[in-house]
Amino acid sequence: MPQADKARKNAVKFVLLMGIVSLFADMTYEGARSITGPYLGTLGANAVMVGFIAGLGEFIGYGFRLFSGFFSDKTGRYWPVAITGYVINLAAVPLLAWAGQWWTAGFLIILERAGKGIRVPARDAMLSHASRRMGVGWGFGIHQALDQAGAMAGPLLVTLALYRQNGYASAFVILLYPALAALSALFICRAVFPNPRSLEVPTESLQFPVLRANKAFWIYTAGASLVAMGYADFALIAYHYEQSRLMPSLWIPAIYALALGGNIFLSPLLGYLYDKFGFIILIGVVGVTSLFVPLVFLGNAKTAILGTMIWGAGLGAQGSLMRAIVADLVSREKRGSGYGIFNACFGLFWFLGSVIIGILYEISITSVVIFSLAAQLISIPVLWRASRLMP
Repeated sequence: MPQADKARKNAVKFVLLMGIVSLFADMTYEGARSITGPYLGTLGANAVMVGFIAGLGEFIGYGFRLFSGFFSDKTGRYWPVAITGYVINLAAVPLLAWAGQWWTAGFLIILERAGKGIRVPARDAMLSHASRRMGVGWGFGIHQALDQAGAMAGPLLVTLALYRQNGYASAFVILLYPALAALSALFICRAVFPNPRSLEVPTESLQFPVLRANKAFWIYTAGASLVAMGYADFALIAYHYEQSRLMPSLWIPAIYALALGGNIFLSPLLGYLYDKFGFIILIGVVGVTSLFVPLVFLGNAKTAILGTMIWGAGLGAQGSLMRAIVADLVSREKRGSGYGIFNACFGLFWFLGSVIIGILYEISITSVVIFSLAAQLISIPVLWRASRLMP
């Protein structure tokens, strides 16, 4: 077998193995996230508290990505960083079963996000090395598809637990099993591929090997951050459904599962289209998925379900296209730092947006729709500018 073919086969194998890790990991924490909003409500939290906890968790998680990305690049210890993050991320979920107060649950929700923040830059840097052998859009799209398969299965598992009237605490305990499966797959992948950087294509054609001089990267990060600021967290969306009695509580995790499950097919398709047509695919997706806002917050149950599906499609694009573009903008030696900076900015604006949306929700739902739509639509010309500067 020619060396190039063998390298590409190993790259595909690495992406698939990490996809299996993400499948079980997402089954764990997305299963939990499908009910954290209503769960916090049962413990006495209001919309501002739910929005604050969700936003703060994302902010801290994305902040950790900045430091873990720099640390990964400086030391080259991608695997230890990723493993540490996965352990924290997955251990926090079953512990929610014993949270008797909303602030205890809030701490564990934030801890889960912090663990994810620690692991993501190292994981994405390793994935980027493999994905450049097979097309970054396709590689990240395949990984995101497996990721979203788990994200769909987790809420369905929670729905089954609630259907059997086991309550929220039992649902969190059940999620221990996929957490253990994720960690097992992670250690197998570590044993098979101890040095994922060796999977990278040996050529370097990037125009801006120095990160601080990469104008396209910084403008792209600004545009993506505006999208994050306007993107309502599902914890608040679920809280809205619960408080407005728009649908039965049992439906909420099931609808969340369906919204994420659509990305099993959509993410590889978007990745393929990105490899073929470029940045314009992300710009188009941002424009279309911004429509979720009025459907979710101003409509009836049917439009809310449609809006949640569109919301899920946008989330899938963020997980596949946005990560793939970073791999195309940042040199191999700085990719962990690039992912760390990008994710820290994305998380900061997600946090700010979540807090603002939570406050606006207590004032007027219409103001939520205006703010969310405006932030996402303003991002489009910024992303377009970044696309014109992309090497």
